[in-house]
Amino acid sequence: MWSAGLFSTAAILSCFVSLGCSTTVTYDFNITWVTSNPDGVYERSTIGINGQWPLPAIRVSVGDQVVVNVMNQLGNESTSLHFHGIYLNGSTEMDGTAGVSQCAIPPGASMTYNFKVYQPGTYWYHSHAMGQYPDGLRGPFIVQDPASPFVDLYDEEIVLTLSDWYHESMAVLVPSFINIANPSGAEPIPDAALINDAQNVSLLVKPGKTYMIRIINMGAFVGQYLWFEDHSMSIIEVDGVYTEPAETEMLYLSAAQRYSVLLTTKNDTSSNFAFVGSMDQVMFDHVPLGLNPNATGWLVYDESEELPPPVLLEDFYPFDDFNLVPYDREALFENVDHSITLNFMMGNLDDGAN
Repeated sequence: MWSAGLFSTAAILSCFVSLGCSTTVTYDFNITWVTSNPDGVYERSTIGINGQWPLPAIRVSVGDQVVVNVMNQLGNESTSLHFHGIYLNGSTEMDGTAGVSQCAIPPGASMTYNFKVYQPGTYWYHSHAMGQYPDGLRGPFIVQDPASPFVDLYDEEIVLTLSDWYHESMAVLVPSFINIANPSGAEPIPDAALINDAQNVSLLVKPGKTYMIRIINMGAFVGQYLWFEDHSMSIIEVDGVYTEPAETEMLYLSAAQRYSVLLTTKNDTSSNFAFVGSMDQVMFDHVPLGLNPNATGWLVYDESEELPPPVLLEDFYPFDDFNLVPYDREALFENVDHSITLNFMMGNLDDGAN
């Protein structure tokens, strides 16, 4: 709290007239194992925070100082936290990439992440150690922007996460993936798709309102299609960059990709509407018999009305994000002084890694 005895009125006014005063936002994260069963099929050990899973969202505003105190009480695994999409210019040691910008946090140890956020938009945080985050250590990181060009165009905000889900732990799956017995590099196939780390999610909505929906694919591997039946979306942000509004009926989100969209609800409240996150099965080496690639949720206008089953699609026509236009209209470079070409080849190492 500020005290009138510490800040003059002129200083406070000057602070708000400029870029705004920084607030320090602090989170205390005790990382432990918990038990979860998000698809209702298989109960497994999952990495939780403060004894809970799904994990809490980190919510800050542009210009805030973010402090995340992490205690690793997993007991059998080291960990770290990476803040995906946050630039961290001048504070690389806070990036959380174990073995690159920091040592992993061993069991029983702690670390404080302390950095300032200058970018608005939709991001996420996750472990960056040993392929660990598909075991559950991932959550939304939301940066509010009072100066957003769209701030007056919506009534409420919703965060919607998509993810793939594995019944087996990464401690088992990663060694079998990077293995001489898997020379093609075929990725482990998920057991389920999740929405908000669950299935059969209900989003209560009000008629005639516009919602900004922040959508994050927190999956390990699979891209996902997303659509809301009988509703359209207007894209206004992708990966932290504001865009000129672009209308679409369907999105495709690669793993780690984020969108913000505006969705306006109907005035009629007599029906509820399904929405679907559907895993891109083209990415699978094979499709296991009985796999359900979809996770379903509902826009609930009236809780007394039925939740209709979704219409399942065979063909997908998502918005092509190459057609997005940045809101600031920053021009592409027309000429370059020197061009560098990198050629990559995927081969197998002696230990089967590729």
